[in-house]
Formats: sequence, C-alpha cells, structure tokens
Amino acid sequence: MMQLTTVFTLLACFTAAVRTHDDHHDDLQMPLDYVKYPYQAVYYPGDNDVTADSVFSGITTFAKLPWVKCLSKEKDSAFDIAFVGAPFDTGTSYRPGARFGPAGIRAGSRRLTLYGGYNVPLAVNPFLSGLKIVDCGDIPVTPYDNKYAIKQIEDGHKELLQRSTFSPLGNDTLTGKPLVPISADGKHHPRIITLGGDHTIVLPILRSVYSAYGAISVIHFDSHLDTWKPQVFGGAPSEQAAINHGTYFYWASQEGLIKNGSSYCLFQHGAIRTTLSGPADYANDDASGFQRIEAREIDTIGTDGIIKKIRDTVGDKPVYLSIDIDSIDPAFAPATGTPETGGWSTRELRTILRGLDGLHIVSADIVEVAPAYDTNAELTTMAAADVLFEVLSVMAKTPLGKIAQDD
Repeated sequence: MMQLTTVFTLLACFTAAVRTHDDHHDDLQMPLDYVKYPYQAVYYPGDNDVTADSVFSGITTFAKLPWVKCLSKEKDSAFDIAFVGAPFDTGTSYRPGARFGPAGIRAGSRRLTLYGGYNVPLAVNPFLSGLKIVDCGDIPVTPYDNKYAIKQIEDGHKELLQRSTFSPLGNDTLTGKPLVPISADGKHHPRIITLGGDHTIVLPILRSVYSAYGAISVIHFDSHLDTWKPQVFGGAPSEQAAINHGTYFYWASQEGLIKNGSSYCLFQHGAIRTTLSGPADYANDDASGFQRIEAREIDTIGTDGIIKKIRDTVGDKPVYLSIDIDSIDPAFAPATGTPETGGWSTRELRTILRGLDGLHIVSADIVEVAPAYDTNAELTTMAAADVLFEVLSVMAKTPLGKIAQDD
C-alpha cells in the first residue's frame, strides 16, 4: 500500500509540473538580466560609471539592446530606432551565407558598450540619448521562395516603419522653434536599421521607405554598382531571377523609388574592372541616377573630399543609407559574398560615416556579411557592428524634423 501511495504521489507531482509548464506564457520567460527599456539599462554606463561588467550575461542582441518582439507579441510597442534582421541570401551570385549575417553582427557587437557607449569623435552616447532604441529580432523570411521572401521583408519593414515613435520630435536646438516631420506623408516615423542578408533586401526596404517618404535619395557604399540590367547581370532566365543583389537598384530606379541625380553610389575601383561588362555599365548606372566616387579617389582627395562630394549632392534631403561590408577591403572584412581587393580600411569608412553627421538619415542597412568566411577573431562581424555604431550615433544627433515654414 505504501508503494502504491508513493506512485500516486509522484504522478501528482509530475502532473502539477506539466500543468505549471503549460501555464507559462512565452512573454513571461525573460532572459537573465533582461531590461525592457534602454533608459533603464544597466548595460550602458554613463560618465564615470562602472564599465566592463556583465559582458556575457543576457541574450545576444545588438549592443545588448532590449529585445522586443516587435512583429509578434509586442506589435503595439513604440520605439525611436529599431534594429531588425533580414536573413536572406538567395539573391547572391558568388558566395552565399549572409542569411547568418544578422546573428553574426549581433555577436560582433557584444563588446560595443564594454567600456560605455560614448562616441568620442561625435561627442554622443546614442544609448543614453533619451531615444528608445531596441532590437526587434529578425523578420521571418522563407529560404524557399525568393518572391515570397522579398514580400515578407517589405511587409515586416513597413510594419515597423509605420509605427508611432516613442519620443516626440521636439524643438530645434538653435531657434527653439517646433520641428515638423520631413516625411512625405507628414508623420513622424521611427528609424529602422536592417542587418542583412544579401543586398537584394534593399529593394523591398526601399518599397517600404517609399510608403513614408516617397522617392528617396540614397547613399550607397559598395564595391559594386548594383545597377546592372538584369539581361547583363545573370541573364534574367526568369522574372524572379532578374531580381538579385546586382540588379536591385536598377529595379528601384525603374519603380521610381529613388531620386535620380541625388543618389551617391560609392563603389570601389581596381578589382571591379574585371567584373564590368564594359563602359555600358557606367552609362546604365548614370541612367539609374547614381553618381560615383571610386575607391581610389581616397588617395587624392582623402576622406574629407569624399565627405564633401556626398554632402554637396545629398544636401538636407531625407536620405537612405545602404552599406555593403565589401566596401571595406577584405584585409579588414574578409567574410562577404563577393570580396574585392583595393578597398577602404575600416577606419576610413568609419571616418566617412562620421562625416555624414547632420544628414537626415531616415533608415539604414548593412549587408553581405557572411560569417562562415570570417577569421577566428570575428574581424568582419566586429567591423560591421562598429560601422553601425557610427550610423546610430549620427541618427541620435539629428532628429527627422525641420522648422515649420511661417504662413
């Protein structure tokens, strides 16, 4: 009898344990040291606070940002800047693997705030700027159907972009006058920083951006043009094959998503000459609305000259920023789909990005990070994270507003 009683007791305990497990809600199972809002975050020490602490605790988000399920359980959560992954790489022409880019970039960002998040050259700590900055995880992207995946990326990005911001625009710091949105639809939109993924993802992202800003200016750092006609790049054996990481800007131009004549395409010369079909590629690039700065120009006009060219063209217009990690020389960032030698150093690209301070960057991406080809030291993913730290700092300093014109 005692043995039978013991069995029933064990069964009751097991049933209670199962019931308790079933009653758990996913959103209540928070990781260790999870912090919901950035202004409460212990990960971002301020001036003279303790640093280099709790480096490895918690889940791996970008720069230890709060993880928010923006596309599922927390669809109503407002934010000012969101990081989101787009794990898509079936539009590549050479080496695949960028579907693992979002995870790799997040891993490379773990040490971003190791000693605090203060950006010395830009004199700002974006994590303590008063903005609500979050990591939304990844957009669900199928690896089986490119057409469907591109639509998933557009819909996911648009859902985030059309959300209300957490913080108001406020007033102009110089005049004290209230700011009004610079968007075409008159709304104040949050900013989305996308972790790619191959460069094909920019087409659905620009379709999303068009819904808020209309045709947009683009700053494009890359070792390749990416404006090739589909009949040239890949031969377009099918309607879907015509959209890939070498043709997405061609389609963006054809669809009227970018402002012709106000977009800067920064591509690297040298190895790029062996991949052009001929001078006709430049003519097609001109027709798509891009102006070019060749990588070798840094030897003659320096980073200051490159920054001036960009700023003179873009002006104070809303601008989208797209960064292919292969704009950095493979000596510094080898883990990419189509590496080209003769590129810029990580320091040079970061300097140029800081030179964009004051521009109205509405959203941005970094693409073509393929961690499988990286070194054991994670050079590429670390470089990608550091590049985005500069972009985030520029965004934090410049609100997406302008002074209202007097009637």
